[in-house]
Amino acid sequence: MDRLAMLNEILAQNPNDAFARYGVAMEYAKNGDAERALDEFNKLLAANPEYTAGYFMAAQTLARAGRNDEARKMLGDGIASAKRTGNAHAQSEMEAMLEEIGQET
Repeated sequence: MDRLAMLNEILAQNPNDAFARYGVAMEYAKNGDAERALDEFNKLLAANPEYTAGYFMAAQTLARAGRNDEARKMLGDGIASAKRTGNAHAQSEMEAMLEEIGQET
């Protein structure tokens, strides 16, 4: 059984398993399926708004797809999550990425 099938089996038993949902999103992103990855990241963050890594990886997926406005929004939400959870490392990574992709035009 491949990794994606295994993770989807876990989600079938527990749709709110944050680690499995994140894994599915990452597998789709790795395979170049940005839309499915983003759908999974959105499900993850809706159920687990403090899963800070989800914001960062979703923003990276959006930026790779050329969707910088959406990436900036995701980074803003992620930075707020990182502040709420005290995750200074994630906050600094997202702030650096936000600086890299620039401000809205």
